[in-house]
Amino acid sequence: MSYDGHIHSPFCPHGSTDLFEDYVKAAIQFGYKGMTFTEHAPLPQNFHDPVPNQDSGMKWEVLENYFENIQQLKHKFKGKIEINCGLEVDFIEGYEEETRQFLNTVGPQLDDAILSVHFLKDGTNYTCLDYSPETFEQLIASLGSVDKVHKKYYETLLKSVHADLGKYKPTRIGHITLVNKFQKKHPSKSSFFSEISTLLDAIKGKGFSLDYNGAGTVKPLCGEPYPTDWVIREAIKREIPLVYGSDAHSAKGIGQGAERLITHSLQSPNFLSRS
Repeated sequence: MSYDGHIHSPFCPHGSTDLFEDYVKAAIQFGYKGMTFTEHAPLPQNFHDPVPNQDSGMKWEVLENYFENIQQLKHKFKGKIEINCGLEVDFIEGYEEETRQFLNTVGPQLDDAILSVHFLKDGTNYTCLDYSPETFEQLIASLGSVDKVHKKYYETLLKSVHADLGKYKPTRIGHITLVNKFQKKHPSKSSFFSEISTLLDAIKGKGFSLDYNGAGTVKPLCGEPYPTDWVIREAIKREIPLVYGSDAHSAKGIGQGAERLITHSLQSPNFLSRS
């Protein structure tokens, strides 16, 4: 393991207050040669964040300060570790135009980026599927079953892959089995092999890569990486590049889940590369 492509920062409104330098020093201690800060991008200004504290993304007014901090880090740690400036951008169904405009504005400042789905649309309402077991239960009640939540999630992910988000659209798709976060409490009946295979085919067809995310391993109701092993094997069959991401929201989260990954998929540069 030499690279972590999914790291948050003190600019995360629902993360820790650990300093940027704390994350970087932790990555250096792990022997990483490179890392990307991928803070949650500001949500569209006309989108109502459904979580209680409305803290799913950075505030718009601190975005430039975030970019400036990373540029300073690049200079400070030059020659010790490669630091890339990135964002984790939410794909929100119905807000494609706003997201495209945002990316057109900030894209030139990005070295790297991830496109993720956290919000599911049900009629005119949006729910953050990974916020808590209780909000997941609300989705189950709204959509009709656990399996229907999964199906909606994979449908939305597929839309994110095909969405026209402009020339700066992220080409790495985030934690594609995030819907499994509460699976020990709310197990699904299906493996969704067909839906996930269709998704992987679309990712391959676009030339995109996958976020191989260790955060699920430390979630008590999940207990596995995002995506799970069989999905990774299907991605390897398609030669889809895999990029390890700790999804750290604190410095101690650097490296989380790495020991649970399918190691042979990380040994070949054909499979482990930055997008």
